[in-house]
Amino acid sequence: MKFTAKQIASYVGGEVVGDENAEVYTFAKIEEGVPGALSFLANPKYTEYIYSTRSSVVLVNKDFEPKEEVKATLIKVDNAYESLAKLMMMYEAAKPKKQGISSLASIAESAKIGEGCYIAPFVVIGEGCEIGDNCCIHSGASIGDGAKIGNDCLLYAHVTVYHDCRIGNSCILHSGCVIGADGFGFAPTADGYNKIPQTGIVVIEDNVEIGANTCIDRATMGSTVIHSGVKLDNLVQIAHNDEVGSHTAMAAQVGIAGSTKIGQWCIFGGQAGISGHSTIGDRTTVGPQCGTIGNLKGGETLLGAPAMDAREYIKIAAYMKRLPEMSKQIKQLTKELEALKNNK
Repeated sequence: MKFTAKQIASYVGGEVVGDENAEVYTFAKIEEGVPGALSFLANPKYTEYIYSTRSSVVLVNKDFEPKEEVKATLIKVDNAYESLAKLMMMYEAAKPKKQGISSLASIAESAKIGEGCYIAPFVVIGEGCEIGDNCCIHSGASIGDGAKIGNDCLLYAHVTVYHDCRIGNSCILHSGCVIGADGFGFAPTADGYNKIPQTGIVVIEDNVEIGANTCIDRATMGSTVIHSGVKLDNLVQIAHNDEVGSHTAMAAQVGIAGSTKIGQWCIFGGQAGISGHSTIGDRTTVGPQCGTIGNLKGGETLLGAPAMDAREYIKIAAYMKRLPEMSKQIKQLTKELEALKNNK
């Protein structure tokens, strides 16, 4: 598929600077541009490449003013990164989709499969399952008895959805993620640990994306809930009975302990850890490797372990670099003070 700069500008509401008939058929990073490619410039760190890129068309923000000649055709938009995402989504949607059910898939007779689905070889779909329309389920995926999956979902290879769990519409589950494994529930006794049956489920609402090898545990009772629009990176752990508010995003290796309630539009950096039985308010930002203990009111930006206000943490971090020097100064001042006392 080929598109002209004029067509692209019309789609994203941009202004063409250069040849409006310049054609593109692929995407490329600005520093790796090739003829026929569409690139973008959003981060000022990459500005130098716009003067040497071989890409035919480059999306730039409206306030960009070149300091020398640019060979590529520019399309000026309000937000270059956002416009690129919109174009890439359109490009993906235009690709032909697989359909049909492989004879090598194992599908229970009581399962219901919607129209326009693709079920790859070696997929297992259990008794009483319901799969919505236009779903794509790749090889080795396993969907347990009674599970329900909405319309337009994409499950990559070896995704596991345990029994009775619920997944909404337009969700993407990447390879190896596990939805509905038992929560980590054990009662300590004199002889060891007695397993507490995990009788609940996982409920995932619409437009959720879950990264590879991420685990979302089923509730002890009731539901572990992932609300609409949540984005989870690879290797994230969501424990039993957690609730994650809509449009919250978590980077790789975030761990949320059990019975924790996360608000809407929160952001968690990689390897952040959240204590159990706590409540995190809306629009909280938790930095990488940050460890929180207890409730957070929301609207805060936190760093460190234990977590603290980001501005305070930065001040403390600055002092930490000076600790060896300050230790010497304290020792010297202590000696001088002792000398003054002895001279009295």
